[in-house]
Amino acid sequence: MTNWRNSRAELVANVAGRRSGGDLGRPPGCVVPLVTLRILGIDPGSRVTGYGIIETQGNRLRHIDNGIIATHPNEPLAVRLKTIYDGVARVIADYNPAAVAVEQIFLAKNPQAALVLGHARGSAMLAAVNAGLAVHEYTALQVKSAVVGYGRAGKPQVQQMVKALLNLPEIAQEDAADALGVAICHAHSYPLQQLLLRPRR
Repeated sequence: MTNWRNSRAELVANVAGRRSGGDLGRPPGCVVPLVTLRILGIDPGSRVTGYGIIETQGNRLRHIDNGIIATHPNEPLAVRLKTIYDGVARVIADYNPAAVAVEQIFLAKNPQAALVLGHARGSAMLAAVNAGLAVHEYTALQVKSAVVGYGRAGKPQVQQMVKALLNLPEIAQEDAADALGVAICHAHSYPLQQLLLRPRR
């Protein structure tokens, strides 16, 4: 049975160029420093949008910050969307992430709620794109699998694992914890994405 954690560490090592030998065109014994990647994870919502910033270096994860962008439920939707856009833009300006990861919309039973959530998600993504950042999307199943190892895990399990993986002093607020989970999911997926993008020889 494959050890997932070892496999992930090996992928990261491949991408960063830590492996000795000629597979990356470097002489044996040549060690290249691991690249640090700062990721902004976003859990969009029309009332509360969570955000979480982490850094990866090899297979290490480091928590930078997390929080929420809250809107007033009595304000018009357009005003709430501007609040989300401005909030995400401010977080990007403050923390200068290299990539943004956003959770995809789930199949909601209420079409109106799904539509409003789509607007909120679009505002957050637009703020990222306008800042020149690539936006990566992940399903809730992918996020839970990356964080907990089980795609049907409940929110308490995700929150506990986020706390453990990032060595947080306490469990983050629910929306912020979900955003951190999305960022962790991208951190796990990024090395494989880079390997797949490398041209074949």
